[in-house]
Amino acid sequence: MKIRLIFTSKPLYCCVLQKCESSLWNVIKQDPELRDKFIPDIRMFVHNGSISMSEWNRLSHFNNPFGFMDFNVMAALNLIPKPKNPLLPPKPGEECISCAVVGAGGVLWKSRKGREIDSHDYVFRVNGAAIKGYEEDVGNRTDVYVHTSNSITTSKYLLEKYNYTGAPHDKGIKYVMMPEDVHSPRTYYSGEFNETRFYVLHMDFLRYTRNRFLMSPTLNDESWPIVRPTNGAFMMFLALQLCDKVDAYGFITDDHKKYSNYYYERGANTPVIFYANHDLDMERDLWKTLHELKVINLYQGEP
Repeated sequence: MKIRLIFTSKPLYCCVLQKCESSLWNVIKQDPELRDKFIPDIRMFVHNGSISMSEWNRLSHFNNPFGFMDFNVMAALNLIPKPKNPLLPPKPGEECISCAVVGAGGVLWKSRKGREIDSHDYVFRVNGAAIKGYEEDVGNRTDVYVHTSNSITTSKYLLEKYNYTGAPHDKGIKYVMMPEDVHSPRTYYSGEFNETRFYVLHMDFLRYTRNRFLMSPTLNDESWPIVRPTNGAFMMFLALQLCDKVDAYGFITDDHKKYSNYYYERGANTPVIFYANHDLDMERDLWKTLHELKVINLYQGEP
């Protein structure tokens, strides 16, 4: 199987302005390998009017969610307005944007990182972001919620016993959807859905994340159509494009066997399950490498 490395680069609220002297992008620029992999102006969002016939033909060769193969999505795309504002507006008087990227890993249980997480300019969460009852460890705020149609619809029922009642709905929250399916009912956004704060990740951005950073060997197996990075990985790279500083919490680490699968399981003996559709070993190694290179700061539990 051959995967074509074709991307569209066009500034569309795509990247940090790089006015911050301590920005992670300055670290990237100084490392030849990172510099070759990262594309500062990769197109990040898709919207009404952004897909021409030539774009459609190009993207129709890639399987979902990396393209339009077997999906007729134009009717849905026509409903998505072009973003009028950047996903992360600069904070008045600040040149550096700090972001907390919060996964659901068990390493967060009893971490007491909640206040630290909430101290960031922006807090990203993903999938079943259970907060009630876990605030001391994971914080209260959500500024950007990343999801698929499947995760936003199923999490409410799968995680009900963990006090999860629905998608985060902080005032002014931005919702970022990965185009994995062709539906995502407004009723699942806990009353905070607003078209001006709804973004859909571009298929080029999803392929960029996979092809340049998480090209799993399993993409050469028979199961390749279902293999893709986790939603948390896409959230991480979204933050890396937009933030000057990224602190990551609740992501898989070398010693993941010490913890439960998810923080909301409160330390239960539930090991991480390595499903065939995600290469968690590769993601673990990537987060560790980016941490060692000082591109991100990865919370790895207490010594």
